Amino acid sequence: MSDRHRGEIDDDVAAGLATAALSLARGLAAGGTLWCWAPGSSHHAQHVAVEFVHPVVVGSRAVPAVAIPAVGADDAVDALRPLARAGDTLLVVGGDDECVGPVLQRALAWGVRALWMGCGPRPVAGRADHLLWVSDDASAAHDGRLTLGYHLLWELTQVCFEHPGLLDAPDQGTATCVTCADEGRLAEVVSSAGSDAVVRTAAGTETVSTRLVGPIGAGDLVLVHAGTAITVVPA
Repeated sequence: MSDRHRGEIDDDVAAGLATAALSLARGLAAGGTLWCWAPGSSHHAQHVAVEFVHPVVVGSRAVPAVAIPAVGADDAVDALRPLARAGDTLLVVGGDDECVGPVLQRALAWGVRALWMGCGPRPVAGRADHLLWVSDDASAAHDGRLTLGYHLLWELTQVCFEHPGLLDAPDQGTATCVTCADEGRLAEVVSSAGSDAVVRTAAGTETVSTRLVGPIGAGDLVLVHAGTAITVVPA
């Protein structure tokens, strides 16, 4: 990172950008797609998607990146649901927690990693796989600092592509129940009939029992354990 960039991006954000870029590069190298969404500021989503699809550096790798024009959370979920796959990455630029949170929740259920880059009031840690907060000052969305952030993300991702050995993602393992060796997974209901439901998780679709949670409908979020929906997860 250049000295000029260091003066505009603090050390914590710089370290976060490096980690996020490596995660993004690994996902893209494995065949994933980058979905870009900027609620209320669609030009940011279009800008960053263009950078990844049409790199300005000769010989740099172009990657599949798509800008989602949706404004609200419901529109974004409806746009992403039929398109996003497990292993893809969602990059959210800006936005407030009330709007972004529901979309990040769905991404988790679908197995889509989430990068949230923003400015202004800082959200609670852990809302995304990578939370990249450029500034606590909301004016960063208008003075170039937010734009600088995602330009650096693109540049660092390209650096990762130049070192193929970095792109082999290490096995992180899966947290499982010590009693039955099954895990608790967030799932989105696709359809429900009787005491069973078809749900979508990061591993794909499966049929689970709903006897413990009662009637549920398409679009509801549930926690699945040992082939059973054990609770309905509030948005």
